[in-house]
Amino acid sequence: MALKNDIILILSVVVLFETQLCTSEINRSDFPNDFYFGTGSSATQCEGAAKEDGKGPSVWDTFSHIPGRVTDLSTSDIGVDQYHRYQEDIQLMKDLGTNSYRKDYANFAETCFQKFGDRVKFWITMNEPYTVAVQGYDFGRHAPGHCSLLPSPLFCKIGNSAIEPYIVAHNFIRSHAAAADIYRKKYKGIQGGSIGTILNALWLVPATNTERDIVATQRARDFMIGWFLDPFVFGDYPSSMKSRVGIRLPKFSEAESALVKGSLDFVGINHFTTYYVKDDSLNISKRILKDALADNGAVVLTFNGTHFIGEMTNSLWVFIAPEGIRSLMNYIKLKYGNLPIFITESGNLQSLAFCAIDGCNVKGYFVWALLDNWEWDNGYSARTGLYYVDYTDNLKRYPKKSAVWYKNFLKPTN
Repeated sequence: MALKNDIILILSVVVLFETQLCTSEINRSDFPNDFYFGTGSSATQCEGAAKEDGKGPSVWDTFSHIPGRVTDLSTSDIGVDQYHRYQEDIQLMKDLGTNSYRKDYANFAETCFQKFGDRVKFWITMNEPYTVAVQGYDFGRHAPGHCSLLPSPLFCKIGNSAIEPYIVAHNFIRSHAAAADIYRKKYKGIQGGSIGTILNALWLVPATNTERDIVATQRARDFMIGWFLDPFVFGDYPSSMKSRVGIRLPKFSEAESALVKGSLDFVGINHFTTYYVKDDSLNISKRILKDALADNGAVVLTFNGTHFIGEMTNSLWVFIAPEGIRSLMNYIKLKYGNLPIFITESGNLQSLAFCAIDGCNVKGYFVWALLDNWEWDNGYSARTGLYYVDYTDNLKRYPKKSAVWYKNFLKPTN
């Protein structure tokens, strides 16, 4: 189904994960007539072109060329002489949530509302802030490459893995709220659009039926899904985060809480797989790593001692667990008041058909991705597109079986 005349615009350029398409026996008629279908893509991952039309290198272009890193991961050839720009970008990211930079983001968003609001009816402010916070400021695998994990990291020269992820996430939340406030006050009534953000969410299940693993699983959900949805729906972070992170977790002022709460017209969810969760009652991870991810007192696993969570795909972190998306949608429905949801990146369609029966407010589904592309720190090694791209022959495109299946799926049935 086409997107009618509506356009969805993602204001950020951070699109991160990959998928495989589920090819079970379902068809278009299993979904409501007004359900949106599409595919995801990313200009940065498909086009690059840092030197074209005055664009300039992004933090990712520079990050990929840091001496000692693999330099062929980047979408552009900018050279290591641009390293000073990388340092500037780091400071910009750290300052995003301060008043001046939050205003800069709000001004950027308003410019987009002014220029494109007559055509764009779905606005997405940011994509996967959890990934940016954890991979960029805890593990250091993604730009800008901050971390302080022990033993001394190979590539991270600066950062604090126990503090910076929370600051970055806090700034994302406040910046979204600032942009949403402008849109609702000045443009929504005239343009008739809606504004939301995209969160990535694994589904998490207890590794055993013990109370400790069950409780740990909920903590892990709080530290991934609740980290962002709790402020947007309830105006504050989950109690488990506040008690376990303490003074390292930034606080919302009363005014900020009021601005953040209810600032989503919808939420986009990027979902690819499910993991087991085991309680880390001895806090081994926290004592060794001393990072934000260990604060939840839980360990995520693909094997629970007797079973793997599902079949492994060519993306080593993605396991085929099709029932997870249905459980995740029901969890959001019950905990967060049945927000309108768009599945904005995924490769799992089969179980989603049951969500309407469950009463989940799912409005659309977008396959990741349209084309094979540059998958960030995985470079070009992970092929996630519906269309194969021949990198050795003028970037020619060829439809994969998944593209043929999806096209046939979208055909109307008699």
